[in-house]
Amino acid sequence: MTSASLASRPRGSTLAALSTCGLVLALGALIAAALLARPATEARRESGRALARELGLTDPALFGEARYTRHPSQADLASAFQDAPTGLDHFPAGSLVAAPRGFGTGHIGGGEE
Repeated sequence: MTSASLASRPRGSTLAALSTCGLVLALGALIAAALLARPATEARRESGRALARELGLTDPALFGEARYTRHPSQADLASAFQDAPTGLDHFPAGSLVAAPRGFGTGHIGGGEE
């Protein structure tokens, strides 16, 4: 290799430093965009809360797959297993929704007595 071809190639540390600077700049741009969009986001949230109060909605629909993942507080305990009692959950959202607090206490109605 000639010295001219070695001089034209950047070193690994230079590439790492440039990549780090680029990522820091991208992070700064994302934070600035979030701060600039905050008032509009708050207004949209408040209008959604007002609509939910007016319509008397209980929970937001979290997922659109199965009824026990749409409204966790409205689902009965056995709805996830009604099709196949020993079957595994075939909806991806079932792994994201936590079990209710009183689940596994041996009776329906929760753990508080």
